[in-house]
Amino acid sequence: MQILDGKQCALQIKESLKIDIENNFIKKGFRAPKLVVIMVGNNPASHVYVSGKAKACAQVGMDSQIFYLEETTTELELEKLIKNLNKDNSVDGILLQLPVPDHIDGQKMIELISPDKDVDGLTKANLGKLVANDMTGLFGCTPSGVIELLKHNNIDLKSKDVVIINRSLLVGKPLAFMFLNENATPIMAHSKTNALAEKTRNADIVVVAVGKKNFLTEDMVSEKTIVVDVGINRDQTTNKICGDVDFENVSKKVSWITPVPGGAGPMTIAMLLKNTYKTALNKIKRN
Repeated sequence: MQILDGKQCALQIKESLKIDIENNFIKKGFRAPKLVVIMVGNNPASHVYVSGKAKACAQVGMDSQIFYLEETTTELELEKLIKNLNKDNSVDGILLQLPVPDHIDGQKMIELISPDKDVDGLTKANLGKLVANDMTGLFGCTPSGVIELLKHNNIDLKSKDVVIINRSLLVGKPLAFMFLNENATPIMAHSKTNALAEKTRNADIVVVAVGKKNFLTEDMVSEKTIVVDVGINRDQTTNKICGDVDFENVSKKVSWITPVPGGAGPMTIAMLLKNTYKTALNKIKRN
């Protein structure tokens, strides 16, 4: 068994980005790329994620700004902020931290973000570019991170049979198209999938993101399986962060596996930085 070390891979990406920002922006007299994160409400996990994104921006020499909005913020108020940020030339990337309070339609708000500032890759315009394999688009950070981590470890994705246990717009659907674009053969599994264990045992790569501790067990994998755990859970006994995979037992059997924490999580933030850099660079090229 070998570890897919997302922390180490993300560190290398950030080191490379820091050099690129210095050479392509600062030394040429341009301002640093800027990411704006909007957070509505007081979700404790979101606070952790948002502060982590700001810290990562600082590490590579990017600017960041966080808008902390009250739980009672209306859709109209949020819409006005997003539209103003779209017009603001000093802003390269806009991210609406999910989840938002129930009275706000999150997808509707995301659609208001200008596609060329949509660093989460969640607008229909960018999802359409992903389906068309148009590399000018901005693609989802978590799925992009999964692909990048596998490639970083010289895992050839061509002809691989992949089972993705998730069908969300955030992970499963974009990741399926990313694997297709790499000439792999993905299956998207979910709660209604028949014979899931049989499918995962026969797969070369299994990606799991269901939000349930120890969901993927030893009997669901084989010796050839590469396991990518995208789940984030808190163990009620130890209070530690864990994934969806029974790591202790599964890791003894499979060929590669991501740890949690230290696997997909750091890669997601690294891809967010890459997307923000890409939007800023595109703006310079257009001007």
